[in-house]
Amino acid sequence: MSSLYLDYFDLKSPPFSITPDPGFFFEGGDRGAFIAGLTYAAQQAEGIILVVGEVGSGKTMMSRLLLNRFQSHVDTVYLPNPSFSRDEIIDIIARDLGIPTNQQGVRLEALQQELIKRHAEGRQVVVLIDEAHAMPAESIEEVRRLSNLETDDCKLVQLILCGQPELDTLLAAPHLRQVRDRVVYRLVLNNLSRRDASAYLDHRLRVAGWRGGRIFTWLGEQLLITDARGRARRLNLLADKALLAAFAEGKRQVDVRHVLIAIKESGANFSSVTLEKQGIWQQTALLMALAAVATIAIWLTSILN
Repeated sequence: MSSLYLDYFDLKSPPFSITPDPGFFFEGGDRGAFIAGLTYAAQQAEGIILVVGEVGSGKTMMSRLLLNRFQSHVDTVYLPNPSFSRDEIIDIIARDLGIPTNQQGVRLEALQQELIKRHAEGRQVVVLIDEAHAMPAESIEEVRRLSNLETDDCKLVQLILCGQPELDTLLAAPHLRQVRDRVVYRLVLNNLSRRDASAYLDHRLRVAGWRGGRIFTWLGEQLLITDARGRARRLNLLADKALLAAFAEGKRQVDVRHVLIAIKESGANFSSVTLEKQGIWQQTALLMALAAVATIAIWLTSILN
């Protein structure tokens, strides 16, 4: 993401970085309630938790925030890229917990003994796997074996699987029904509504140090929101590029033309959430028409001047 325009707009930090930063967490759009529910579910140690959300919806941000909210007695394992084979996945988890597993045949037993020890010390272990929809089915089945490790009153390890909607499809396979049967919570992270997307943009600007008035024109913001379709990552990407375009032209406000430049540079939005599903197809057509009119008006003004 660009930092060239920070001084120009009197910003202290990049407002629209796509790198998850808990300091920019937006609690609107039920996201505050979502992270509270996820935190509660993770502390119950009852079974597997699923977190499902569209690509770019903010799942990784939620994961980072959750890990930061755990108390000191919770030991965590975070796997951001779980493309491990069945023979590797348990070893990776054991290694991250500091457990030597030199012999393949005893890795699960050694892990179980360590988990029992930590439970006796009053510690809880949470394993959070991001992008779980990309895991091989046999690796998910291997991880499922961890949910069998328990005492008389609780599980020895809390498993959290985060992924795109394809994760539901993967777990629907008959040979993974034992994994599905151990899911005790399924939380869905929805895309932002238009109103929440507007509040999200303003929130990030304020956190970054913006203290002025509207930095995006109304039409420019509406066009940006329409293209992003509620995806936080897409909002960040377009907003950053649009700010850079305005900076390059010496403009203090981001208008439609700057957003159009950002959309062109970013390419198509490949979200599986269609405009029809969001109920904004007619509004999108109207915004595109208004954008075209505004672009022509800007062009004519530049010629006349």
